[in-house]
Amino acid sequence: QVQLVESGGGLVQPGGSLRLSCATSRMTFRVYAMAWYRQAPGKQRELVARITSGGSTNYADSVKGRFTISRDNAKNTVYLQMNSLKPEDTAVYYCNARRSMVTVDYDYWGQGTQVTVSS
Repeated sequence: QVQLVESGGGLVQPGGSLRLSCATSRMTFRVYAMAWYRQAPGKQRELVARITSGGSTNYADSVKGRFTISRDNAKNTVYLQMNSLKPEDTAVYYCNARRSMVTVDYDYWGQGTQVTVSS
């Protein structure tokens, strides 16, 4: 079945950087819109960044100018470069793959990777 495997999370000090990766398999990666979501304790899961199959991107206002989403169709992988990290960025980050068609939607999630921003 389709697999999405996140990596790159960890503990970082405020102002630091991390790069998350989401490696996918058993799916036609290039036709999917890919996204990163996050969920902090006690909060709802929220969209962080999204990139379409054509490469268009959008970001949550809270991360604009600090985070960059990108994709490598040759490697079936999506990335999230996170700079100038803040304590409020602490959350579990999830990778999402979505493809909406006329009669069916495909929606897949990874298992999540923890990002902790703390001094």
